[in-house]
Amino acid sequence: MSNRIRTILEMIKFEHSVFALPFALTGALLAARFTWHGWPTWRQFLWIVVAMVAARSAAMTINRIADVRYDRENPRTAQRALAIGALSKGFAWLFTAAAIAVFFLSAWQLNPLALKLAPVALAVLFFYSYTKRFTNWSHLFLGFALGISPAAAWIAVTGHLDLRMLILCAAVTLWVAGFDVLYACQDVDFDHRAGLFSVPKRFGIATALLIARAMHVGVVALLAWLAASFVLPWPAWLGIVVVAALLTYEHSLVRPDDLSKLDAAFFAMNGYISISFLLFWGTAAALWKV
Repeated sequence: MSNRIRTILEMIKFEHSVFALPFALTGALLAARFTWHGWPTWRQFLWIVVAMVAARSAAMTINRIADVRYDRENPRTAQRALAIGALSKGFAWLFTAAAIAVFFLSAWQLNPLALKLAPVALAVLFFYSYTKRFTNWSHLFLGFALGISPAAAWIAVTGHLDLRMLILCAAVTLWVAGFDVLYACQDVDFDHRAGLFSVPKRFGIATALLIARAMHVGVVALLAWLAASFVLPWPAWLGIVVVAALLTYEHSLVRPDDLSKLDAAFFAMNGYISISFLLFWGTAAALWKV
C-alpha cells in the first residue's frame, strides 16, 4: 500500500505543490488584509490548500495520461508510472475524477463565485497538457495554469476579484514559464524526433536561455509594480530583492554547453523562491497599514 501511495505521489510530483501554493497563500493574505484588515480564517486556509492540491493533482494526472506515449519514447521519462505500467490508465482516470470531486467540494466550501469559476480553472489546467503539440509557447500556458492561483485565492477569501491581483498572476505566469523554458532545454533532441514544440527547439538552447532570463526580469518588474500599487511596506521590497537574487543564481547554474545543474536550478531554487516570497510578503502583510 505504501509503495502504491509513493507511486501516485511520484506521478503527480506532489512535492512540486510548493511552487504555486505560496503564491496562492500570499494572495489570500493580501485579500484579507486589504478588504477587512484581518486575516484569512483557518477554514479558508484549509480549503484553499485542499483546492490547490486537488486541482494540481488532477492536472498532473491528465498531463501524464495525455503524454504517456511520449513518456515511453523519451529516455528521460521512460520510467514514469504510467509509462512502465506501475499504474494503469484506468486507475489514473479514477484518481483524476476523485481529485476533481475534491476540488469542487473545496470551491463549494469557500464561496459561490469560487464554485462558479471552478470549471474554468480546471479547463485552463487541463488545456495545457495538449499545447506542446501545436505551439512553441506551451511554457506560457503552463505558467498561466499556475499563475491563476493568487487570483483564485483572492476570490476564495473575498468572493470577488481586485484587478491588481492580475499583476501577481502575470508575475507567476512568467516565473513558471521561464523555468519551464530552462527545463525544456534537456528535451530538444526528443522534441525534434517526436514533432513536439518548445522554445528551445524553435530558437536553440542559447536563445532559449536568454528568453527565460527576459521572462524572469519581467517577474521582478511586475512584483515591484504590485508592491507599489498596494503601497506595501519594506519587507515586500526586500522580498523582491531576494527573489531577484535567487533568480540570478538560478540562471548562473545553466549554460548552453552545460545543463548538468538543471535539476538544481529547477527544483531546489524554485522552491526557495516561492517560500521566500511567502515569508517576506507575509511579513509585509502583517506590517501593512491599509
